[in-house]
Amino acid sequence: MCDGHDTLRSNNKDLQEVEKHWDRRHFLTKTSLGIGALALGSLLKTEKAFAKAGDVLANNDPVGSFTRNKLGLPHHMPKAKRIVYLFQSGGPSQLDMFDYKPKLKDMFGQDLPPSVRQGQRLTGMSAQQSSFPIAPSIMDFKQYGESRAWVSELLPHTSKVVDDICFIKSMQTEQINHDPAITFMQTGNQLPGRPSIGAWLSYGLGSDNENLPTFITLITKGQGGQPLYSRLWGNGFLPTEHQGVQFRSGKDPVLYLSDPENYDGNDRRKMLDYLGKLNTLQNDAYGDPEIVARMKQYEMAFRMQTSVPEVTDMSDEPDYIFDMYGEDSREPGTYAANCLMARKLLEKGVKFVQLYHQGWDQHIACPGGVRNKCKQTDQGTAALLQDLKQRGMLEDTLVVWGGEFGRTVYSQGQLTKDNYGRDHHPKAFTMWMAGAGVKKGITYGETDDFSYNVVKDPVHVHDFHATLLHLFGIDHERLTFKHQGRRFRLTDVHGNVVKDLLA
Repeated sequence: MCDGHDTLRSNNKDLQEVEKHWDRRHFLTKTSLGIGALALGSLLKTEKAFAKAGDVLANNDPVGSFTRNKLGLPHHMPKAKRIVYLFQSGGPSQLDMFDYKPKLKDMFGQDLPPSVRQGQRLTGMSAQQSSFPIAPSIMDFKQYGESRAWVSELLPHTSKVVDDICFIKSMQTEQINHDPAITFMQTGNQLPGRPSIGAWLSYGLGSDNENLPTFITLITKGQGGQPLYSRLWGNGFLPTEHQGVQFRSGKDPVLYLSDPENYDGNDRRKMLDYLGKLNTLQNDAYGDPEIVARMKQYEMAFRMQTSVPEVTDMSDEPDYIFDMYGEDSREPGTYAANCLMARKLLEKGVKFVQLYHQGWDQHIACPGGVRNKCKQTDQGTAALLQDLKQRGMLEDTLVVWGGEFGRTVYSQGQLTKDNYGRDHHPKAFTMWMAGAGVKKGITYGETDDFSYNVVKDPVHVHDFHATLLHLFGIDHERLTFKHQGRRFRLTDVHGNVVKDLLA
């Protein structure tokens, strides 16, 4: 043991008393069978230690040799190195954006047949209605690109990049209300407490940049709508270093990262080293993995004091980039600015960037509401795809767009020729993916003439998660974590990889 540790022990009677009462687990932790000292000793070089601890050359891999980490990941050759997930919170109306249903124009105001509704669950808002009048979209739809994908007038910028997109029009979820549906989409379970997608990827694959978090969240400022909770990007029961870190617009992108007023920070390195010695003693005594996790967070925060101001500085971006993303991209915290920030973070080696844009919950005045949301997001979304592509990053970056569910074909509330509302609909909605390992310029799945039921190639949320993990080289059935006596995974006990989506 080093002199510093011996000095601490000699001056600390509490630690001396603890050492007298070590049990078998503490003894093993102290010996070569323990991992605490190894973990703490590699805090400053986490990625290098991670690789050395478990590199295995997969010579029997039919695609080619690749390196596995200490968890045996990836299971197969990955197509994706990083992901940006553009989450549209509130439930975007697939009927007004992507799922073109021309036959509805002749059915305006007619009651949706019970044979279509099939007794499906309704929200408390629709359940009070005596009729379910059909509300055809008033948006003009056209086909674009070589793929001839249908896109509405609301998305002029997205319509230019459809040949890079894989539309999934047959998404299905199990939840009909916002909070459990968002939780389900982000964690694979409707109940709070499970790890988020980003946390699972961080746990399974580690980091590509030791100076920034593996998983970062950005939220469009000032949108209102359904609330978002930090548990949506939380670590659940995984070690705490895998939780997402929220970057905010303004002076302090990360809370509590800046030095307090009148503190120059010159002795911070010395303080962290001394704190590390104390925590080494604590870990030797108790073997609690959260001690190691907390130390990793301290060290990351120290490095982020330099890396965060650098990555959030937009002054080096040329005017043509701001023009590509739109005028809003010059204002920190807007959706367009967050899309640009996402590209910068991905360039720096951040593995998972999650954008949240609220306000898609159009129960009344749906045409105006969805038009406004598309105006806020369309250009930034398309620019992100174009920007990644021109930098050669799209081929190994997965881009995902979508919400927690879709909207109903029938109008909630009063229906007029140019106005309607749409309720939540979990049984048929649209998402899209682009980039790493995903087929380009295809539309997968099909709904009925009412965009109410899936009639071809359904994709459940668990299937979507399984496919996402597959693109990162992960078998979703094998990435597990033991908690309270059971092995948990992102897809629970469900999910199948949708191979028809893969390039």
